Amino acid sequence: MNEIIFFGSNQNPILFKNKPIKILKPIQFKFENENENENEKQIKQISSGRFSTIFLFKNGKAIEYLDENDSNQNPKKIQIENIQKVSVGDHNEAILTKEGNVFAKGKYINPKNPNEFINISSLIEDTNDRIIEDIVSGHRSIYLLTSNQNVYGIGSNEFGQLGFDSETLKKTEKPILMMKNVSKIFSGNFSEFVFLLNSNQELFGCGDNYFYQLGLKRTRNNKILSKLTKIKNIPKGKIIDIQSGYHHSIMLIEDEQKKKSKNPKRKLYSCGTILLRLEGKMKFIKKFTQIKSSLFENDDDNILDFSCGNDHTLILTSKSKLISFGNNEYGQLGTEDTKEQSIPIQIELPKLRFNENISNYHASCGYSNSFLYYSPPSFSNLEEDLIKLFRRKEFCDISFKTENGEIIKAHKLILKYRLNQNQNQIEKLQEIISKKSIKESNQIFEIIYSNRIINPKLYSEIKEIINLNEKIEETMKRIYLNENENENEKDFIIERKEKQYKFPKLILIMRSELYRGMFLSVINDKSNKVTDYSELSNKSFQIFEYWIYSNQIKDEIQITQEIINEIKIGIDYFQLNQTNPNLIDLLIKKFQN
Repeated sequence: MNEIIFFGSNQNPILFKNKPIKILKPIQFKFENENENENEKQIKQISSGRFSTIFLFKNGKAIEYLDENDSNQNPKKIQIENIQKVSVGDHNEAILTKEGNVFAKGKYINPKNPNEFINISSLIEDTNDRIIEDIVSGHRSIYLLTSNQNVYGIGSNEFGQLGFDSETLKKTEKPILMMKNVSKIFSGNFSEFVFLLNSNQELFGCGDNYFYQLGLKRTRNNKILSKLTKIKNIPKGKIIDIQSGYHHSIMLIEDEQKKKSKNPKRKLYSCGTILLRLEGKMKFIKKFTQIKSSLFENDDDNILDFSCGNDHTLILTSKSKLISFGNNEYGQLGTEDTKEQSIPIQIELPKLRFNENISNYHASCGYSNSFLYYSPPSFSNLEEDLIKLFRRKEFCDISFKTENGEIIKAHKLILKYRLNQNQNQIEKLQEIISKKSIKESNQIFEIIYSNRIINPKLYSEIKEIINLNEKIEETMKRIYLNENENENEKDFIIERKEKQYKFPKLILIMRSELYRGMFLSVINDKSNKVTDYSELSNKSFQIFEYWIYSNQIKDEIQITQEIINEIKIGIDYFQLNQTNPNLIDLLIKKFQN
């Protein structure tokens, strides 16, 4: 079941038939032109620009409302399958598929046919860098984060937002490399600037800085920063997110805490200016400065989510408060009037259907409208995690040469079990890959990793050497059980009291966000690291150990309420990447039985 709350402008495009142009009070949104089956689809994401809005569903399909179409023709189905993420800018749209392709449209992306989606990831010159992990649309630019942790930009560079001199390069219709070794990209649907966070947690920015929206000093000569510049004096803590409008940026910082089991406090910092159009006010904030408000500063309340529109901001807290401030010309603050707010104010919401699961709600701001929507998390699985790891090359330890002499790398540990632990099969695979293009080779490895027949023709060529009958969880369990045989492949040690547990980093990366961040933050780090989890009991740790490999609970372990409580803490501690059904549900069921 869906729940979408809407308020603000009802034009460009028209989202509601027979409704006023300005919807000042938050109301329930319904897909009036969709059939019953479409209505039943769960929302995954909403992204809105000035001239279009895209609704992405959990099943990987999407619809868009367009300004240029008659309202009777809206919404329009997007003819792209397996969509992972959508990002709508002011003059462009970008779509990321589960396969790592990016399709985009817009007058700065495809001037000849601005309304036609084209595959911009296929235009990257380095063929080994064409699998995309994340996308962000700016005002007239699009940013791509590749599986190799490189960032490319495409579109307008008028304000240096692609990291190149704006006089020399006004725009580009092909992605150009901006920066290597990047973990996250941040921009906004209406922003002419971008932030890049590298793997060492250093923040860089470039583009329009006229309103100090990059948090950097400026002079008359550097209102535009066409070169990526390190942003210093960042508040202490972990950068969770940065959202931007046209004139301002907001950063969400999580406090550093010694006790991992405690929920760390989150704080908001802003720079730039909130342009209050009707009042004509403009106050410059020249560096990231904390936003203070009694609405979300209580110890028992915390910030869950936030979003920036062109000149307004929404904040959602753990106490079910929706807070807004900024420009309110179209009622986009949801305060039932058009009075602008320079300080945060709470919005009165209709009764939420899933209020007990408030952490599954998300805020999304458009140019002059706002959404609050319910989207429960999607549980990933080991096969999807393996595909992501295949696209990351830091821990690949076996190389294959394609027909054009290009090198493609894989993980020996996974191949060892997928190819029935047979060295001869690896040699046969080498021979097959030597006759294939880089694209076909990638598809072959994705078949091997995912246990899915992605390309039937290629599968028929390799089916004799791989085992697709065994689920990946069973493969991982065999790795766990064959402890002595795989001793050389266990390259990380977890130390608990006086006992050491050895794991392959590959397995920990698949299962834990904690280790994914730890291992992938330093490129080519092959060292053993020793950590201490003495706070967890032996039984709880054994549950984690077996679950990480097999997605199962050991039959011989008796579950108690104390163990369940410890596991809840441990899931946060490990930042465990769970599958569906999740670990806690299974433990409770076993405990009750």
